[in-house]
Amino acid sequence: MSVSLAAPIAPIAAHNLLIFLLQVGLLLLLAVALGRLAGRFGMPAVVGELFVGAVLGPSFLAWAAPGLHGWLFPAVPEQYHLLDAVGQIGVLLLVGLTGMHMDMGLVRRRGVTAAGVSAGGLVIPPGLGIGAGYVLPKALVPDGTDITVFALFLGVAMCVSAIPVIAKTLIDMKLLHRNVGQLTLTAGMLDDAFGWFMLSIVSAMAVDAVSTGTVLTSLAYLVAIVAFALTLGRPLVRGALRIAGRSDDPGLTVAAVAVLILLAGAGTHALGLEAVFGAFLCGILIGTAGNVDPARIAPLRTVVLSGFAPIFFATAGLRMDLTALARPEVLLAGLAVLALAVVGKFAGAYAGARLSGLNRWEGLALGAGLNARGVIEVVVAMVGLRLGILSVEVYTIVILVAIVTSLMAPPILRFAMSRVEQTAEEQVRESQHQAWTTHPAATGRNEQIR
Repeated sequence: MSVSLAAPIAPIAAHNLLIFLLQVGLLLLLAVALGRLAGRFGMPAVVGELFVGAVLGPSFLAWAAPGLHGWLFPAVPEQYHLLDAVGQIGVLLLVGLTGMHMDMGLVRRRGVTAAGVSAGGLVIPPGLGIGAGYVLPKALVPDGTDITVFALFLGVAMCVSAIPVIAKTLIDMKLLHRNVGQLTLTAGMLDDAFGWFMLSIVSAMAVDAVSTGTVLTSLAYLVAIVAFALTLGRPLVRGALRIAGRSDDPGLTVAAVAVLILLAGAGTHALGLEAVFGAFLCGILIGTAGNVDPARIAPLRTVVLSGFAPIFFATAGLRMDLTALARPEVLLAGLAVLALAVVGKFAGAYAGARLSGLNRWEGLALGAGLNARGVIEVVVAMVGLRLGILSVEVYTIVILVAIVTSLMAPPILRFAMSRVEQTAEEQVRESQHQAWTTHPAATGRNEQIR
């Protein structure tokens, strides 16, 4: 009896590979160039990197040189998926590296404070978003979309924060070691955990699949993931790093860290939650393992911060079309949603910070950090577009909110943090972070990574 074997899958076509290489090379080139330009104006590199997608996407290049844009960025899903894959690897590794810098001692001591700040950001912004969903012009709501589902989805988009953008901004501004930086990441993680939970519910409502079981299952997954991380996850991570550390080659440790972060992201993604949530938790476990030499991970930081992360941020704006804002009703709706998003997040985070005993400058800094929606809101918007909840116009508005709020964060953070005195604990943590972000150069000196 003969057994027929499936034909081997052909490799990527030569032209598709050429386009992909040109896309990645151009995105990285412009991300580095605009990132350096942003630095000259006193802004973090991520600000310039976010502009790249707007320059190369429908907002500019497709308008200025439609033929070139159509050739370089063909409207073929598979071609975009190649960029998405590279970007996802970059953001997962970036978030994992950020988790390694979390001071869990501070989180345990001030977890109530972080929860208070997060609670403020989870009450006011969603409420304003839901209200806006009911009053926006009906012409902006896709045909057949239930207005309640549309309003709830807009509320979810308002409540999320962008841990990748926040992390990159704090790293670029050298604020990751500050207490406010740590509290911002902790509160942002709580905001996003709630946001992804609500996104799963609203997405199920969009396809008429919501039930009590859906809600309880999503909540159970969140609890189970945290419980696994605190019990089985910790010794698994420590054991893997111990085995990798026995080798004289630091590459084995780099590979082990990358594998752990990517598999953790895959685990939470498989459960219907966002992959960055698992990557962030895994990074925390790696950072608290206590058996990792920071110098062995420094090469991974170099590759992620100088290569993968800029590409990811550069691709964020490729799907938006700012030319839709030329229509007065879309522009007015966009400005209204942007104002509500900014006021809601600042007011919520500031109120939570003040009620938790922080001073006004710390509250302002937390509001600025958590107000950065960044690419997490882009991901949420893409889900809404895919499910038919958002029209192209509202999708562009949500992306506009993501970019503008991310651009607002650095100057306000710099202004507020210049008025917050650095503590002795923060100085100790800064010296520890220096060990994680430097490595011996060939000349014997330490080379600072970005």
